[in-house]
Amino acid sequence: MTDLHPLIDRLKGEEGLRLCVYDDATGAYIRPGSRVVGNPTIGIGTNIGPGAGITETEAEYLLWNRLVLAGADAATLPGWANLSDPRRLVLADMVFNMGIKAVKGFTGMLAAIGAGDYDSAATRMLDSLWARQVGQRATNLAQIMRTGVWV
Repeated sequence: MTDLHPLIDRLKGEEGLRLCVYDDATGAYIRPGSRVVGNPTIGIGTNIGPGAGITETEAEYLLWNRLVLAGADAATLPGWANLSDPRRLVLADMVFNMGIKAVKGFTGMLAAIGAGDYDSAATRMLDSLWARQVGQRATNLAQIMRTGVWV
């Protein structure tokens, strides 16, 4: 295979690095309600628009990478050190889904976790806008928090 490094260096200069999705025709970041003229693009010129997308391997890499980040953020939550692995995975799932800032807003759940009251923590998880939005996902995670058993 031909050495791709010269081409990679050129493309980095020509395309630039963009860490948020943007319209390749206008250069504008795509936000909810944006009108897209060209193709949704991210990274260094990676077209993710219709007919392009990403590969399954890329999707798996992104998932693993984001889970590592979510797990690191979740590990900063109070009570983390005393949790079983299944309960830690619940918090990592929540951080992955909505971000650490939102999970820190679950003050009642976090206080219950800190007190070792996992039944109350699960109840507080279910008594939230998040639970109403994600439905069965919240029900499943609350059951794991309640029992400490991964299902």
